[in-house]
Amino acid sequence: MTNVVVLIKQVPDTWSERKLREDDYTLDRDAADPVLDEINERAVEEALLIKEKHGGEVTVLCAGPDRATDAIRKALSMGADKAIHVNDESLHGSDAIQTAYVLAAALGTVEGTEIVITGNEATDGRVGSIPAMISYYLGIPQLTHLRKLDIEGDKATGERETDEGVFTLEASLPAIVSVNEKINEPRFPSFKGIMAAKKKPIETLSLADLGVEADVAGVANAATTVTGATPKPPRAAGEKVADEGDGGNAVAKYLIGQKII
Repeated sequence: MTNVVVLIKQVPDTWSERKLREDDYTLDRDAADPVLDEINERAVEEALLIKEKHGGEVTVLCAGPDRATDAIRKALSMGADKAIHVNDESLHGSDAIQTAYVLAAALGTVEGTEIVITGNEATDGRVGSIPAMISYYLGIPQLTHLRKLDIEGDKATGERETDEGVFTLEASLPAIVSVNEKINEPRFPSFKGIMAAKKKPIETLSLADLGVEADVAGVANAATTVTGATPKPPRAAGEKVADEGDGGNAVAKYLIGQKII
């Protein structure tokens, strides 16, 4: 039996307009439709495939405000067994270092975890360092940016594709892995799964429950600070070049003016 914990995150829909708050320059999460990050659906799917092959239990872990329960319920409707929701106002504006620390503390409350699965990066931040940071905090191996994952016995084997080729990685369990978009195609929740998700347990934990001091998290205590932001200018109309025999020269002149060539 293999017990898996999947880290999930509720993010603003990538098709919605995103903007920063004017008071602290954190992402305004009320300005866009919240959804379960698509890469997390693939992480959940991979955990379910492991469960179907080896047995065990799938737990989803999410840090976020009250509305994050919608993302949690979707993961449960896909087939996860239970969830942990770290919900604390002090988390607002936490950077990657703080977030990884809190998630590592939450993972410490789950007994018998053999593998932790995450997406390679969240679409609202694109930091991509959380899995490595959790690996450091927990002192467990990491296999990141995997396109394929296999669990056999007490060992995890994965494939990572890079510009230099495809590498095979191995680690002993327990371990943390991050997956990319090539790992699988996530299943759609069935009606039965959606109804069952309403009855599945969600344990809500505060920072105090985790033994984490409030001043460890939050925008005021973050190691990184955004001091200003300017909205991108509206896209200008492109320049048209009429080819009257000298179109090539006109295009070359334009590219030189833009310092492209």
